[in-house]
Amino acid sequence: MMTRRGLRRCQALVAELPLPAPFSVPALVDALARRRGRPIHVRALPPGPGTGACGAWIRLASADVIYVEDRTSRVHRDHIVLHEIGHLLCDHPGDGAHPLARVLPDLSPELIQRLLARTGYTTEDEQEAELVASLIRTAARARASWTTTGALAEFETALGLRGT
Repeated sequence: MMTRRGLRRCQALVAELPLPAPFSVPALVDALARRRGRPIHVRALPPGPGTGACGAWIRLASADVIYVEDRTSRVHRDHIVLHEIGHLLCDHPGDGAHPLARVLPDLSPELIQRLLARTGYTTEDEQEAELVASLIRTAARARASWTTTGALAEFETALGLRGT
């Protein structure tokens, strides 16, 4: 269960992020890679049975690789990437013996320091990563400039979706 301390930790991590304007997940990945001084590669999750995961973060010696389910919507792919960024930011430990390692035979065990591939959201690490993903989206929306006018702008203001 997520604690207040965990929530504050996730909020602090997101507050420190270099959120690009306009926001896009690829631009965030690039900005985060520059800030960390190491590349972050986003790749399609290899097809095939056995993983049960829609995303994975692998920390290599010199780069991070985020694998994401390719056969889903762009919005879902972006959320998966943000979730894996949550694991990366929280520095969650992984389990190198995970079955996903079987579908990535080209990566030697010596290179893989962390392997994160999950299929549920019941652990604290999963809840943290999911919270970070949601907080990134919320922060990006809050920083976005509003370009709507007229009745739509009035409606958004009335709903609290934009400032006056």
